[in-house]
Amino acid sequence: MRARILDAAAELFQARGYHDTSVQDVKRLAGVSSGAFHHHFESKKALGLAVVHERVTGALRAAWLDPVLAAPTAADGVREAMRAIGGELGEQGFVRGCPVNNLAVELAFSDADFRDALRAIFAGWQDSIAARLAAGPMPPAFAGAAPADLARFIVAAYSGAMTMAKTEQSPAPLDATTAILVRLLMPAK
Repeated sequence: MRARILDAAAELFQARGYHDTSVQDVKRLAGVSSGAFHHHFESKKALGLAVVHERVTGALRAAWLDPVLAAPTAADGVREAMRAIGGELGEQGFVRGCPVNNLAVELAFSDADFRDALRAIFAGWQDSIAARLAAGPMPPAFAGAAPADLARFIVAAYSGAMTMAKTEQSPAPLDATTAILVRLLMPAK
């Protein structure tokens, strides 16, 4: 039942946003009573933080970190992650945006608990990419750059491209950003 509530909330937060989703909306979609909801979550905020920790983090790992860490090079991993996400956007015909970015834009300024939780996700994302970059030679386009700085650039480029894709309702900004990032990340020949 807890998983059903988390899944419903994650879906609604992604589709409507945190503020435009009520606890009643979550209970209705999850098919649970008020008692069942409150048995697992004391408040909407507690639910929201659980979604960040238990659903958004896992989605990020599956979509981004696993492909980047498993690829032969950082460039291959970034290309694989971004192309897969872009392809999925093209198939579904609409763009809801990145769950991490959506929640950060909506909540990070106004709520310190959400800001801290989202900052930890961004930090872990960047740390994983930086570790992958540090494991190989730095791409010539970024000679002298610290892996942590390049990782921040990659996450920022992706996040900005996803925001633009959401605004345009098209994967085109993500596709263009992917093409440029992959060229910049290519190792020396």
